[in-house]
Amino acid sequence: MFTSRLSRRAVLAGTAAAAVTTVPFLPGPAQAAGAPATAPSYRWRNAVIGGTGFVTGVLFHPAVPGLAYARTDIGGAYRWDDRSARWIPLIDHIGWDDWNLLGVEAIAVDPVHPDRLYLALGTYTQSWAGNGAVLRSEDRGVTWSRSDLTVKLGANEDGRGAGERLLVDPRDSDVLWLGTRHDGLLKSTDRGATWAAVSSFPGIPSAGGQGVTLLVAVGRRVHAGWGDGDGSSPNLFRTADGSRWEAVPGQPSGASAKVPIRAAYDCHARELYVTYADTPGPNGQANGSVHKLATGSGKWTEVTPVKPGGTADGGTARSSEAESGGGSADTFGYGGVAVDARRPGTVVVSTNNRWAAVDTLYRTTDGGRSWTSLKDKAVLDVSETPFLTFGAEQPKFGWWIQAVAVDPYDSRHVVYGTGATLYGTRDLVHWAPRIRGLEETSVRQLISPPVGEAHLISGSGDIGVLYHERLTASPSRGTATNPVFGSATGLAQAADRPAYVVRTGWGDNGNGAYSNDGGRTWAPFAGSPSIAHDAPGPIAINADGSVLLWSFVHWDGTKYAAHRSADNGTTWTEISSFPKGATPVADPADPTLFYAYDTDTGTLLASTDSGRSFTVRASGLPSGDSQFKVVAAPGRSGDLWLSAKGNGLFRSVDGGATFSKVDSCRASYTLGFGKAADGADYPAVYQVGSTESGTAVHRSDDGARTWVRINDDRHQWGYIGDVIVGDPRIHGRVYLATNGRGIQYGEPV
Repeated sequence: MFTSRLSRRAVLAGTAAAAVTTVPFLPGPAQAAGAPATAPSYRWRNAVIGGTGFVTGVLFHPAVPGLAYARTDIGGAYRWDDRSARWIPLIDHIGWDDWNLLGVEAIAVDPVHPDRLYLALGTYTQSWAGNGAVLRSEDRGVTWSRSDLTVKLGANEDGRGAGERLLVDPRDSDVLWLGTRHDGLLKSTDRGATWAAVSSFPGIPSAGGQGVTLLVAVGRRVHAGWGDGDGSSPNLFRTADGSRWEAVPGQPSGASAKVPIRAAYDCHARELYVTYADTPGPNGQANGSVHKLATGSGKWTEVTPVKPGGTADGGTARSSEAESGGGSADTFGYGGVAVDARRPGTVVVSTNNRWAAVDTLYRTTDGGRSWTSLKDKAVLDVSETPFLTFGAEQPKFGWWIQAVAVDPYDSRHVVYGTGATLYGTRDLVHWAPRIRGLEETSVRQLISPPVGEAHLISGSGDIGVLYHERLTASPSRGTATNPVFGSATGLAQAADRPAYVVRTGWGDNGNGAYSNDGGRTWAPFAGSPSIAHDAPGPIAINADGSVLLWSFVHWDGTKYAAHRSADNGTTWTEISSFPKGATPVADPADPTLFYAYDTDTGTLLASTDSGRSFTVRASGLPSGDSQFKVVAAPGRSGDLWLSAKGNGLFRSVDGGATFSKVDSCRASYTLGFGKAADGADYPAVYQVGSTESGTAVHRSDDGARTWVRINDDRHQWGYIGDVIVGDPRIHGRVYLATNGRGIQYGEPV
């Protein structure tokens, strides 16, 4: 497996049962939404980037060679297909109403029944998020049955790299255990169909804590980690009969062993290895340790490879490594742990949140008496996913390493997840991404240029802007540099000068850049408004590329005045009449026209002097949601469309002076345009919205008089309401931004 070129929105008490709705997932055909009644057949694929998000868990099946699973914080779960050497997404059927279930809190496999697979789903535990659910499969995730919980799970919250929190009982395959963050421990006796709280579990649920951080089978016993202790109280518990729980005697305590992160059992040596940290991570860890328990004698031994808290070029403790890092504080925790099923005493652990000396894997072959840092001799090949260099000459070995696995059939086959990919090796020296098919990007902006080599330019969270020469391979230039952005906040192209592209985002060495070659290469703006460093927001270019209009929004939601530049970003002038925080929209045909929609007041403003001043054109429109969007139809002046979510879709053909509601659409979340159909006199219109059916992806070839659904029940991807854009050169092709499943593109078959 992993053969490739070496190349992230009701509490149980006592034994009260969970409210359960068991709904088999049966893939259905595409359904029409409005006339015509028959939907076209579409093929959906990822535009390849490769990984890009936090792989929070990876596990090999203990009894089936080549079978493995991975989970992510916002991008679903995957099964490794050994024949095609790629990951198969398992929950793309999760729809709009269930968007909170695209985050995977935990995975469990049944060692005795290899086709059984369980997923615990739920991305957030806040009041605005829905409850969690458990999916159950008898065919390795091809089809599913679903059990809804009355508690929330938090796959994209602190502690998401811990676990697994879901476990098949080693004594009875019908019994499952599920650790929650705020509602204690749950138990199912019918293979996950129904769940009840375990009143005998010693952990006391905390509204703001971590709850159960891990579950692991130790022989015929179940051990559970507890993340809400103070460092002095027990945080590891066990049961032998499934009814009575006790604290494991002699367990470590103190700041370095405050939160048990992960555990793995060496059944041959009868030793349980546990990694600890002072916080659940992945951020904020500054201390940690590794301990092992000899389950026969009950003796605990600390086997920490390198103790945190020194300097990056300091002591080596039990490790053979010699770190270097300029003497800065070497603080970190410990995360992943995996045992070698073939070699007793052989274990791999990972550091986490180690920024001074960079995270690593430590490996021992003698039960933790000595360790070797696998980073020291690692040769990383990221040619298949060049973005992983992030503009540097060499990629990092990794960060946020909490998922680690050793192939039970190959001792030298080790994989580990990072905040951006999944690395693997078969010789403990040469490492490369093992990521084909796994796409977890949270996408923010999309452009499909009308000319040039690339049909797509994208802006995403964490990885900035990418220029996609091909849709079937990770962009060869990697993330846009000069400067490098962490997350992109704006991306725009001049309608009549498509070689001119600008981007904005969160960067260490600048927050705005321009390209004169269609996005292949970049140069930073010569100047920026002072607010740009703290609140880079969206940007627009007028039709001929002579004026930039940059809006500013802090990550906490605070809005600031927009600024204008008429000299390619060298100097900037504040535009006080522009509504603070609004997204600027350039008219695609008239370079003197800009528009802005004030979502706070439901007001459309326009500028007729190339962005120098803005005046109100229409009021009384839907308000109160910052995600309402105005989009200008390509090649036409004053043809504006307003997606107002549940308020519907509105259109103006007079530059925003008047708007009419589009009767064919009940709800519209995002809208874009592509090449017109043969014989049509208006561009194809694409939207994520609701017509006669539920929320789905739709296309109209007649100016939104009628719509047809173009995705199907297998392809829904949770929340998809940010960006959609059609290809201006290929009718029918559409690019869709998802919040966790990367860039999906669809084409008629």
